[in-house]
Amino acid sequence: MEPLAPVAFLALLGVALGHPDPALDRHWELWKKTYGKEYRHQEEDSLRRATWEKNLRLVTLHNLEHSLGIHSYTLGMNHLGDMTSEEVAASLTGLRVAPHPRGVSAFPPRPLGDVPEEMDWREKGCVTEVKNQGACGSCWAFSAVGALEAQVKLKTGNLVSLSAQNLVDCSGMYGNKGCSGGFMTEAFQYIIDNHGIESEQSYPYTAQVGRAEVNHGVLVVGYGSLDNKEYWLVKNSWGVWFGDSGYIRMARNASNRCGIASYASYPVI
Repeated sequence: MEPLAPVAFLALLGVALGHPDPALDRHWELWKKTYGKEYRHQEEDSLRRATWEKNLRLVTLHNLEHSLGIHSYTLGMNHLGDMTSEEVAASLTGLRVAPHPRGVSAFPPRPLGDVPEEMDWREKGCVTEVKNQGACGSCWAFSAVGALEAQVKLKTGNLVSLSAQNLVDCSGMYGNKGCSGGFMTEAFQYIIDNHGIESEQSYPYTAQVGRAEVNHGVLVVGYGSLDNKEYWLVKNSWGVWFGDSGYIRMARNASNRCGIASYASYPVI
């Protein structure tokens, strides 16, 4: 997380919604340059600026409360800083839970024996680089290919980045909706029936085509504990600017926080 400059914090105390704070002009321009943000006209720039200032104020106040011991984590401004939470959910999720996944078996629990205290599949070379789904509800496709990439690595010894775009474009007959959402097990069934999936290199990604409901698919690549709190180590698909270089720790053994364990699935080769 990047620390906020003192001048930004002081300026935030007097921010009035709808009126840009002149003291933040330079910070706004630097943020846009850092994340390559360009807007079509001044009206859009002003609207995004207002959202950015609101989010910046939220982040700053949260981190102040963290310094007082109220929160256990800090926040930071990343490439999503000019978007509302509703916009993030609408454009960067996309999980459509399948009520009756076709042709995919559910495996009963097996005796686990000795379970290691921590696990990180990145250390075993089973996880590819963090991807960016862009403004497309294709998280389900990235989750599916990420799980399959690990299985291919374990089976063949080769780590190959697989094509999420192949699933976005071609698995519609299995109930998936491209950029409008889909589900991992339906993607796995498509891959089975298709006798394989393209690599990312041969079929690159283009990002085109109210209540606590589960609406985002991610890839769990490990688990562990930090400060006596158990976590899942999760690979997201919102680019390396999100979280910890594209990864996030989510609470484990915490009453299925955020639905992290609701629809777990993986392929077997």
